Amino acid sequence: MLYPELFKQLEAVRWNMDSDIPWTSFDATRLSDEQAQTIKMNAITEWSALPATEMFLRDNRGDSDFSAFMSIWFFEEQKHALVLMEYLRRFRPELAPTEQELHAVRFEFEPAPPLETLMLHFCGEIRLNHWYRRASQWHTEPVIQQIYTRLSQDEARHGGAYLRYMKRAIGNFGNEARSAFSKVGVLMASARRTAQALHPTNLHVNKSLFPRDTIQSRLPNPEWLEHWLDTQIRFDAVWEGKVVERILHNLSLLLNQSFKSVQELNRYRKALSRELSRELAAGLAPDAKVPAL
Repeated sequence: MLYPELFKQLEAVRWNMDSDIPWTSFDATRLSDEQAQTIKMNAITEWSALPATEMFLRDNRGDSDFSAFMSIWFFEEQKHALVLMEYLRRFRPELAPTEQELHAVRFEFEPAPPLETLMLHFCGEIRLNHWYRRASQWHTEPVIQQIYTRLSQDEARHGGAYLRYMKRAIGNFGNEARSAFSKVGVLMASARRTAQALHPTNLHVNKSLFPRDTIQSRLPNPEWLEHWLDTQIRFDAVWEGKVVERILHNLSLLLNQSFKSVQELNRYRKALSRELSRELAAGLAPDAKVPAL
């Protein structure tokens, strides 16, 4: 099991909201109304770990190890929402999210293949790590700068934990896992060619609720995310390139291949798909062979 080891590792570096956040260093002159509004929106999006955890537990009922790890992930992600709300409670109480605004992002996600979901959230952690690093640079008030740095570091650790479960999945499921990870990897690393950055926040997860079927669509201001990324923290092509680079780097290590571009990863995905089709046509269980690029 991975859970006991991951528990020890993450427990050893867990920060304390009372003693590790320098609340007394707050400088009111360096917090604008615009910046405070973005903190509210981030607090609400972090609260969406609640429905995501419900999805993970439902779709991984056969995996008690991973389900137990959710206790860590859920705790730390909800603490992200809490520390942002505590910041607002102390310094901009009129902007603290209401219980209704928080509950609005709790809705049922449609069942999805667990391996694809695992890879989706691994990429999401990489993206959030970079978003929050950029947010820390954009903000000018020192306490919230340190909070965003803490959050970005947590997201990086969460990505590392997901990666451990992805390695385990390849050992258990072979090409089925490789196919799922490469397929979602191509999607998530192709954000520069799509209308918006792909992240679990803005992916459709319940068609029956369209058009309010994403976390983003249920925010008090659904247009906030793009404005935050494009105009405020300026998450430009250089920063997006950093995300893509980390996704490709980790997939190269995970799949024992070298992916310098999304195109190379997509060629691998297509070759793997053909291999799986041949195995199924032959009536064989998919094995662990890796296709050559």
